[in-house]
Amino acid sequence: MSDTLPHVRVLATGGTIAGHAASPLQTMGYKAGQLKVSELLANIPQVGQFAHVTGEQFANLPSSDLTPAHWLTLAKRINALFAEEDDLAGLVITHGTDTLEETAYFLSLVVKTEKPVVVVGAMRPASALSSDGPMNLVNAIRVCTCEAARGLGVLVVMNDEIYAAREVTKANTNRLDTFRAYDFGTVGTIDNGYPEIYYRPTRLHTVQTEFDVSQVQELPRVDIILGYVGADALLVNALLGIGATGLVLAGAGAGHISPPAEDALRVAYDAGTIVVRASRTGTGRILPQPPRDFIAADSLSPQKARILLMLALTITQDHTRIQEMFFKY
Repeated sequence: MSDTLPHVRVLATGGTIAGHAASPLQTMGYKAGQLKVSELLANIPQVGQFAHVTGEQFANLPSSDLTPAHWLTLAKRINALFAEEDDLAGLVITHGTDTLEETAYFLSLVVKTEKPVVVVGAMRPASALSSDGPMNLVNAIRVCTCEAARGLGVLVVMNDEIYAAREVTKANTNRLDTFRAYDFGTVGTIDNGYPEIYYRPTRLHTVQTEFDVSQVQELPRVDIILGYVGADALLVNALLGIGATGLVLAGAGAGHISPPAEDALRVAYDAGTIVVRASRTGTGRILPQPPRDFIAADSLSPQKARILLMLALTITQDHTRIQEMFFKY
C-alpha cells in the first residue's frame, strides 16, 4: 500500500448498513447493527486503490436507539481524532438512516475541522441482494479524498448524491432514493466513482460556529410539540413539568397550532422557556412575527430546530441572540 494514499477513518455506529436478515430477499424486519466495521470494510477491498482506510467501532445500534449522550461522545471523538492524527484526510460515520439527518446536523455545528466529515447509511441491509450499503460507503470514502469537499461542513452521501447536513432529510420509509433536500438540492453527485461539487453551503458550520461541546456533559432537554386538530395544553404542561428547558412547535402550515396549545406555549414563553416555531410541512421558511412571537426556525425542520436550540441553550437564553443563531446556522 502506498504511503501517499489519503488516510480515511470509518467510525461505525450501526444501522441498516450493518444489518442482517435471514434471507437475501428480505429487506424489512432485519436486525440493524449486526456487522462490525471490519466486516463492512472487508466487503469493499477496492477502496484500497484510492485510500488507506482504517475502521473504529463506535457503537452498533439502530439509529433510533441513539441519544444526545451518544452525539456528545461521538463529536468529542471526532474532534480528538482530527487533533491527534494530522494525516487524516477525512472521516466517515456509518449510521442508521432513521435519525441520520439529526446526527449529521448536530455534528455540523460542533465538529471543528475543515476536512470532510461524511455520514452514510443504507436502505437495504448488508445481507440483501443488491444492498446499497457497499457502494454508499465507497462513495463516502471517495468524497473524503476529494479536495473540493473541504470546507463544506458535514456531508451526507447516499444513492450517488451529496447533501449538506443542514438541508437533507429522509423522505420515504423504504426507497433507495429516500434522502432529499427539497428547497435547496444536492451539494453534488458521484458519477462512476468521481465526486463533483456544484455548490457550497452558505450557512455557518463546523469551525465557523460558536458551539464548543468539549466540556459539555449533558445537553439541555428540548422537546417537540406537534400541531394537530384539537391539540390542547396537556402535553405542553407535562413536558414543562418534567424539566424541558425549551420547546419546538412543529406546527401546521406556517407553524400554527390550536388556541389552547398556543396559549400554553405563550404562558411558558413569557415565563422564560424558549419556544421555537417550526413547521411540520417539510419545506418552507418560518419568519418572526412581531411584536411578540416565538423564535422563528427559518427553514429548519422541527427535529433540526430542536438540535440548534439544545446547543444554543448551552450558551444563552437570550431571545435575540438565539434568533440570530437560527438565521446563521
